[in-house]
Amino acid sequence: MTHHDPAASFLLGLAAILLAAKLGGELFERFRQPAVLGELVAGVLIGNLDYLTGWGLFSGLRTDPFIDIFSRIGVIALLFDVGLETQVGEMMKVGLSSLLVAVAGVIAPMILGFAVGQMLLPQAPWSVHLFLGATLAATSVGITARVLKDLGRLKDRESQIILGAAVIDDVLGLIVLAVVSAMVTTGDVTAGSVARIVVVSALFLAAAVLLGDRVVRGLAEPLSRMRVRGMKLITALSFCFGMAWLADLAGLAPIVGAFAAGLVLSEASFARFADQRPLQQMLEPVTTLFVPVFFVLMGIQVRLETFRDPGVFVLGAALTAAAILGKQVCSLAAVGKGLDRLSIGIGMIPRGEVGLIFAGIGRGLGVLDDAMFAAILMMVVVTTFITPIALQRSMSRRRAS
Repeated sequence: MTHHDPAASFLLGLAAILLAAKLGGELFERFRQPAVLGELVAGVLIGNLDYLTGWGLFSGLRTDPFIDIFSRIGVIALLFDVGLETQVGEMMKVGLSSLLVAVAGVIAPMILGFAVGQMLLPQAPWSVHLFLGATLAATSVGITARVLKDLGRLKDRESQIILGAAVIDDVLGLIVLAVVSAMVTTGDVTAGSVARIVVVSALFLAAAVLLGDRVVRGLAEPLSRMRVRGMKLITALSFCFGMAWLADLAGLAPIVGAFAAGLVLSEASFARFADQRPLQQMLEPVTTLFVPVFFVLMGIQVRLETFRDPGVFVLGAALTAAAILGKQVCSLAAVGKGLDRLSIGIGMIPRGEVGLIFAGIGRGLGVLDDAMFAAILMMVVVTTFITPIALQRSMSRRRAS
């Protein structure tokens, strides 16, 4: 009797994803495009091999729970790395702009998405229109953060505004999702439930910024005396994962906790450790392994066959236009002279995994059917794919001028 290790198929899929990510990234970098775009395209090809060629070797990757966990760790590691490069003081300087951009970036797309639903799906109930608008309100910080990091522009004022707005957007997105889901399932929502979500979110972020560094310094004191190798990296990652868990416990997205962990850590926190290599340098092997899995899996989720229905394509195109326009409107809310508002608006465009989560919940509640879900998926894919190219060109144009 032949024994098959259940991890074997996962390992084959992981090998294919990692190799495809690097090959796709290399190809796109040769054409002076962000590597992340190549990773997304590689994912689309892998995920649709069965549909395009009939070869179904990797057809299970779309629903593989282990690949999904790897991808989630990848986006957490990415936001932790981005947080390490972001200074709290710099973000505070653009705090008002980030808040205004985030609020406008939720309201404008929601209104436009609701209007698209009313025009193209007039027979559908109001809950469908509401959920379409809610899906457009979200912003995926993962795509933009990766592009800004690849371009070396994380310290720009515009980048700080985008990242700050994206964090606030996650909190507002949670509130919108909770309220809309409650309205759909119960037909009503209480002011108390909304207030609770707002208070918990604000307290978590405030506590992370004010107390996080003290917690790390307290942990670092005894741990720095250990002689085993790698304690500096393990301490930092443990804090990151712990913050991600706390964020989930508070009802926030884990990536918010990971980003907050990166924000509050500093090299001074690890002054007593024997290994004095920069933390970001030590983190690089982790991000190299995990982060590409997230972006390839994003591409794998695309089902090309869903776009054969003309109605799906029309609805998807309208939602995409509303999604792009809504985030361009939000850039006008940024406060300050000489800001590159076009780049701010472009940076807020991608919906990524956040849009997929919203759409998945809508389908789970029975609000969205397969055609509507496919149209939302088209919007997610297009906004995810165009952002790296558009943001690179916009910021390069600003640098050249």
